[in-house]
Amino acid sequence: MRLQGHILTPEGWCLGQLECDAGRILSITPDASLDPGQSPWLLPGFIDLHVHGGGGLDAMQGGEAAAVLARTHARFGTTSLLVTTMTAAEEDLLEALAAVNRVIERPEPGRAEILGVHLEGPFINPAMLGAQPARARAGTIEAIERYRALAPIRLVTLAPEIEGHRALIEHLRDAGVRVQIGHTCAGFRLCVEALGWGVSGFTHLYNAMTPLHHRSAGAVGAALAHADFCEVIPDLVHVEEGAMHVAMRAIPRLYAVTDATAAAGMPDGQYKLGEHDVYKHSGAVRLANGTLAGSTLTMDQALGNFLSLGDSLARASLRLSTWPADYLGLDDRGRLAPGLRADLVVLDETFALREVYVGGERVPSSADHY
Repeated sequence: MRLQGHILTPEGWCLGQLECDAGRILSITPDASLDPGQSPWLLPGFIDLHVHGGGGLDAMQGGEAAAVLARTHARFGTTSLLVTTMTAAEEDLLEALAAVNRVIERPEPGRAEILGVHLEGPFINPAMLGAQPARARAGTIEAIERYRALAPIRLVTLAPEIEGHRALIEHLRDAGVRVQIGHTCAGFRLCVEALGWGVSGFTHLYNAMTPLHHRSAGAVGAALAHADFCEVIPDLVHVEEGAMHVAMRAIPRLYAVTDATAAAGMPDGQYKLGEHDVYKHSGAVRLANGTLAGSTLTMDQALGNFLSLGDSLARASLRLSTWPADYLGLDDRGRLAPGLRADLVVLDETFALREVYVGGERVPSSADHY
């Protein structure tokens, strides 16, 4: 397969030809005959490390939910993702993890590659649930190993202030699992200490954590002062524009996640998020009491929002592709270069999504009706 246009390489933009075969990029070569004004823009495929659902199904529903959400988000440019679970009763969590693993073991065309699981809870603070069900509990090494035996857990969100969680963080660090602070009542000092234990990031910055105040810097202050990597939901609902600018300036590798629910890619209505019923309306998803409950965001919308906040197209691509890949230690994707996976998106002259390729194969996209 050969594509042409403005190609974003690690060295910068190249107007030329990209050739791939057997799922890998073979070459990227300049082509002076191309018209810059009529050529599309080629970026690495988007990588979403926090996605609960899409296409009407939530990961906690088990069955084919993980496959459906992977197909749904591929339509919007996501080529790799972590299926994200919720705090739940033990038996429900075990069933959900086993179901995700069955989908991972049965690859199929037309969907984003599932890299593993982001375990968001149950090891969170019950006083900072957000939209999580009230089933939070302290984590143990025995419990996490039980979960890891069922599915490849790549990332865990937890509250570091819970008794026993320092040992759990150190165990996960040594096992190569990323750990993030989230749904926490921990203050600034404890969060900084936890970074030394092996924590590597913060979950949906600003949301469900102690806020920044000039006399009490909180978890938000710890992230802004000390985080290298950090995820944020750039839907401009979870975090308003001013707070986004603060994070974009303060955190070296602030990257996008959708925290998408079953409502992503679907019309307004009622959907599931774990045990909860959630309601999509006016571009947001909420519990019946009005609490934000995940998002309707897709990664192509995240790209547009970062551009509206002042990022260049190249820098926005770092936030959606390169830095998430770096955070998980993936050296085969997140960039366009010979030898890497042929995961990429094609944008038109307005930077709107037009084509999506996963492993060199074109998948149905949200633009196919144009």
